[in-house]
Amino acid sequence: MSLYLLRRLIQAVGVMAVMSLIVFLGVFAIGDPVDILIAPDADQIERERAIIALGLDKPLWMQYLVFLGNALRGDLGRSFVFNEPALQLIMGRMPATLELALGATIMAIIIGLPLGLYAGLRPNGAISKAILAISILGFSLPTFWVGLMLIMVFAVQLGWLPSTGRGETAMLFGLRWSFLTQDGLAHLIMPATNLALFKISLVIRLTRAGVRETMLMDYVKFARAKGLSPARVTFVHVFKNILIPVVTVVGLELGSTIAFSVVTESVFAWPGMGKLIIDSINVLDRPVIVAYLMTIVLMFITINLIVDLTYSFLDPRVRLESKG
Repeated sequence: MSLYLLRRLIQAVGVMAVMSLIVFLGVFAIGDPVDILIAPDADQIERERAIIALGLDKPLWMQYLVFLGNALRGDLGRSFVFNEPALQLIMGRMPATLELALGATIMAIIIGLPLGLYAGLRPNGAISKAILAISILGFSLPTFWVGLMLIMVFAVQLGWLPSTGRGETAMLFGLRWSFLTQDGLAHLIMPATNLALFKISLVIRLTRAGVRETMLMDYVKFARAKGLSPARVTFVHVFKNILIPVVTVVGLELGSTIAFSVVTESVFAWPGMGKLIIDSINVLDRPVIVAYLMTIVLMFITINLIVDLTYSFLDPRVRLESKG
């Protein structure tokens, strides 16, 4: 286990180093922030002063080396717009995005697994066919349209839920979270549901396919022949063996939700990292863009590691030491 973790740590450092170069070059190529941050009527002296203040007067390779040296100390630069450490801005918005992504993932697991299990055990039933039809809608409907419909129905017409914002928050571990208050939880329901619809459909289809495949396995037939109850066959021999692909996809989807929840955050005015990165791209705030992308890369690496470690608990035959 320790050797495997050491190997993964070395791989993570290599991935972060390569991604830092790609991200830095990509952000440098999208434009000159001085053209946006400085007034059009500014003279050349003011432009030169701004370029020097932002550290853009150095060659690109030197800017990268300065960035890399600062990054090793935990400093990813200061925002051109907010004049605050970029990493601090990201960390301030991260709890909002994390609770949105985690809320959507939990909803997908709680709703998707039972429905997929039922559809797999009774594939020809009317309820199972209805579940599959609903899952197809979950794949097909655009996220922004679903968000607008949720606002129209539950906020405007029924008045049950607030439409925008994060609501009241409470402190936990030095960060502000909205799910700890009743008002914040009410604000969380609609955007989390909007994000969860696609994931619920995905979990339903994966679970159903896994159940249909596992039910044909010899060990399941043998368990039935031994006279085990249907519940024991389902939850001990079938359910546990379909979790590995589900865990894999849910883990990757969690990372994707954190990285690409921009549409939902924009529709519901949710003050998360997605909205921050859109605003930063509009003004070419390079330090914030780089800090955001590096944070997302680190999250994906961490989530993939957690998924791999989970394999060993779900299936003892998986040996971490044998992984390359």
